[in-house]
Amino acid sequence: MPLIIEGRVPSLWAEKINPRAATIDKAAEWVSLALINNMPDAALEDTEIQFFDLLDSASGDIPVLLKLYSLKGVPRTDRGQRHLNEFYFGSEDLWNHRFDAVIVTGTEPRQPDLRQEPYWSALAEVFDWAERNTFSTVLSCLAAHAGVLHSDGIQRYRLTDKQFGVFEFSKTAEHALTAGVDLVRFPHSRWNEVRADELAASGYTVLTQSAEGGVDSFAKKKGQSLFVHFQGHPEYGAQTLLKEYRRDIRRFLQQERETYPTMPKGYFDAASAKLLAQFQQTALADPSEKQLAYFPEVVVKMLERTWRSSATGIYRNWLQYALTRRAEVASFAAVPGSYTRVQPKRSAVL
Repeated sequence: MPLIIEGRVPSLWAEKINPRAATIDKAAEWVSLALINNMPDAALEDTEIQFFDLLDSASGDIPVLLKLYSLKGVPRTDRGQRHLNEFYFGSEDLWNHRFDAVIVTGTEPRQPDLRQEPYWSALAEVFDWAERNTFSTVLSCLAAHAGVLHSDGIQRYRLTDKQFGVFEFSKTAEHALTAGVDLVRFPHSRWNEVRADELAASGYTVLTQSAEGGVDSFAKKKGQSLFVHFQGHPEYGAQTLLKEYRRDIRRFLQQERETYPTMPKGYFDAASAKLLAQFQQTALADPSEKQLAYFPEVVVKMLERTWRSSATGIYRNWLQYALTRRAEVASFAAVPGSYTRVQPKRSAVL
């Protein structure tokens, strides 16, 4: 089934998927979904494509009606704000709607204490809204850390080095979201972590975990919504970790960071890793921005999205969970105060 985007369709996705006219079968089962994209401008449009692609793949025969939202307080350039104005709805619209599910992304933190970020109050309001107005909520990376801090006061801990690469995780609990899953591979890119013992003490169920990668995903029912937290990024595209690695190398060569970044683990093949190690030696010998001209771009051709099946499986289970919960509540639709589906005002189908 097609992914249906309410409002104007972002250009990169419209170019990737040839738009076609379609109508919504009102008798069909479908999931209404909000995506609150807080990623910084440099990753804003890439994040759109990543989630559109993942949802389109994971939905199978479940139509997904998607609406894009942005929050106040997230730093934006003029270009980024123009993009939001063109394709996104504001939080004022969000408060007046209910959705079957919502995805909330993180952004690049600038303060040691997330509660000091300029967008904190708006993000906290989203968490409270989601408890009352969705059946399930996905919090991605920094949003996951913010969510547990807001609801349970769980602090995150700084790592000695960046958790960076593609890691294998084992299923640690039987849950609807991990049905049919024993082992998953997901990308991670973070300097902080929340810990399993503190999560368990506050009633969270750790779903996937490993000795090397730490906690990957965990869940807890809050209000009427099942909150699903990912410390990693199942949605990442094949080149996303490479872009982050190259960005961090640039920051080192521009003397914006003191140390050369660690190569992402489990991501490059042996030949690519050798080329990148040779480039690192050259860059360390003469750390100047001119070295970027010699970055071995050929490694792009060797990249594979080895986590795609894991990401599709987890998100398919998540969409099915939201659909099942909506069907359960719909059987009590005649009861005052029960969930009422909000029909989309306008939609574009891709």
